[in-house]
Amino acid sequence: MLSSGGTHSDFVPALASRVKHRLAIENPFTVAYDLPFGCPGWLQALIQANYYIKSGDAKNILVIGSETLSRISDPHDRDSMIYSDGAGAVVLSAVESATPVGILTHVTRTDTLDHAYLLRMSGSYNPEDKGNVYLKMNGRKLYEYALKTVPTAIKTAIDKSGLPITHIERILIHQANEKMDDAIVNRLYELYGISERPEFSMPMTISWLGNNSVATLPILYDLIVNRKVNNHMLNPGDHFVFASVGAGMHVNAMVYRIPD
Repeated sequence: MLSSGGTHSDFVPALASRVKHRLAIENPFTVAYDLPFGCPGWLQALIQANYYIKSGDAKNILVIGSETLSRISDPHDRDSMIYSDGAGAVVLSAVESATPVGILTHVTRTDTLDHAYLLRMSGSYNPEDKGNVYLKMNGRKLYEYALKTVPTAIKTAIDKSGLPITHIERILIHQANEKMDDAIVNRLYELYGISERPEFSMPMTISWLGNNSVATLPILYDLIVNRKVNNHMLNPGDHFVFASVGAGMHVNAMVYRIPD
């Protein structure tokens, strides 16, 4: 959010505090905080929420993924053509179940030594635009990093769950780049010795919604459960995977079972 009459960002109070204020939540023990984690931020917030629920500290947690990349997109950078704005949210709730449901397993990794600045803020490609910074990326290196790390992270999460990959109905992956996501999911199945993945294993929305960073996964999930993505649906009892990669560099993956 920009400050009035200026170009500096205004994040005081934190955005989560503003959301709580707008929702008129009076309970002081409803804790509101932001989680800056790049594109995998919403999924990482789910992982943290799961810990709070399992500890008994919380029973219901609102997790929001919201992004306005239009504020940091360089109009003179062709990479900006894939960026978009968006928001999505879920409420994660504690339930009693005789069998494991909801979040079954998860994996997170952060690779900063050689990859911290594959996504960064830098000046415009327009030499007349001085003083402002915009989102920049090293696309080729980011592609190579994602293809190396994301399939193995997803496989680790699936293996921890004890499920065969044939029991995974869908791979819901961050909508960063369709070519990259396609290569990631192909590589995942190759790690299991499967040369050709199931036809409808990876739903995509980037062609009509773009890459709205932290918001892509909750938006994708909402569209699928409401049957607004052709040939894709999720039903009670189904297992699926969330996965994301982004600035940091961070990678995370989660196996989820929809309660019956």
